[in-house]
Amino acid sequence: MVLGWTKHGDGKHLAPGEVVRPDERLTWPRMIGFGAQHVIAMFGATFVFPLVMGLDPNVAVMMSGVATIMFLLIVKGKIPSYLGTSASFVGGVFAIRAAFGGDTPGTDAIVTGAILIAGLVLALAGVAIHFLGVQIIHKIFPPVVTGAVVMLIGFGLAFVVADVYWPQDQWVALITMVVTFVVIVMSKGFIGRIGVLIGLVVGFVLSWVLDKTAGPITSVLPGANLRDAAGALCQNEGTYCVATAFQHDRVNFANLAKAPWIGIPDFHAPDIKASAVLLVLPAVIALIAENIGHVKAVGEMTGTDVDPYVGRAVAADGVATVVASAVGGSPTTTYAENIGVMAATKVYSTAAYYIAGVIAILFGLCPKFGALVAATPGGVLGGVTVILYGMIGLLGAKIWVENRVDFADPVNMVPIGAGIILAVGPVKHVIAGDFRLEGIAFGTIVVVGGYHLLRALSGRPATPVGSEAG
Repeated sequence: MVLGWTKHGDGKHLAPGEVVRPDERLTWPRMIGFGAQHVIAMFGATFVFPLVMGLDPNVAVMMSGVATIMFLLIVKGKIPSYLGTSASFVGGVFAIRAAFGGDTPGTDAIVTGAILIAGLVLALAGVAIHFLGVQIIHKIFPPVVTGAVVMLIGFGLAFVVADVYWPQDQWVALITMVVTFVVIVMSKGFIGRIGVLIGLVVGFVLSWVLDKTAGPITSVLPGANLRDAAGALCQNEGTYCVATAFQHDRVNFANLAKAPWIGIPDFHAPDIKASAVLLVLPAVIALIAENIGHVKAVGEMTGTDVDPYVGRAVAADGVATVVASAVGGSPTTTYAENIGVMAATKVYSTAAYYIAGVIAILFGLCPKFGALVAATPGGVLGGVTVILYGMIGLLGAKIWVENRVDFADPVNMVPIGAGIILAVGPVKHVIAGDFRLEGIAFGTIVVVGGYHLLRALSGRPATPVGSEAG
């Protein structure tokens, strides 16, 4: 059922081996606790990735709550899942900002316009899956292709760490990374699952302490202290107007002091540009694969057949992305972090997710909270994104391993290897004028198109899912 839950047992205890199913609940105080736990689990990545993409984290957190409630309604309460900010669009967003003028309100609108169209395409793909069956996706995106797309999305973001965040404060970045390593690996259960958030907090506090004790740092901040070739100040960041190093505090609380406690986030309308849309469309492939994987994981944990709802889940994610980006929010996706929380607690109740969605919406109505998040230093982001991007990339390898992909077959190896290098470069290919393919977008096209082209030329059918020898 969509709303309304049966109390599990006495609502207080779980016997060994028991689970709370999606249509069940424990007592409401306990469910509020589980809902809050889901908010904490999604929180680190949901506000990190908007910061990385130059979007408002307050809007992202708020709209993640709206998106989650929409998702649950569309899937009729059959699939418990939280929709947080997707990392799959980061590379495309960076390409858009490079092509359209950097971190400006106008470019923000172009970014969200491109994401909106991608969300619409994802929703249509979900409708197609619902009516044609999930096997259609396996034919177009077999494991070798899906794994490659996921991998190049992660590894294709390496330049963001190397060129943007790490240089802002290399020692804070290194310490933040190490702390996050230790927390994730050494802490068991819930603490380990919020290791990224803990690493962010430690890095933030360390940066503030260093400002007070060691003084300002001299480094480059994107969009700040713009200079031309002659060293004169300039206005619009680009080829002949670049950010240069200057002395500054690591943590800037100026906007925090001015922000009210209660208020509406800074919404903005999207601006749709065809050339920008093409830069983010490859992310749709990753989102389809990600949604299918997450839905099947939930099905295995709950012991239910969720295949009939895969199309609904993909479509729901697309609709949620459209709604979020229409007001200036970030793209959404189902979150593995929250699936991990369910696996640890054995509580799969959708009631916890409705509660989590409401809590996230309330967070979004606190501009002071958003200003605090936006003050996160670049060095801290460098320390956590190097982990996040790497983990995304390795999920692609995990898909290959689980499906025993055979890389002795040149049809698998050649286009996949080429596509990943194009993404990691990132290699730029000019089509005409200002329109170009680069990085993740270019790599994805080569992977998908190259694989199917070579498979057709070789006359060999695609190997069934899960049967490729390795």
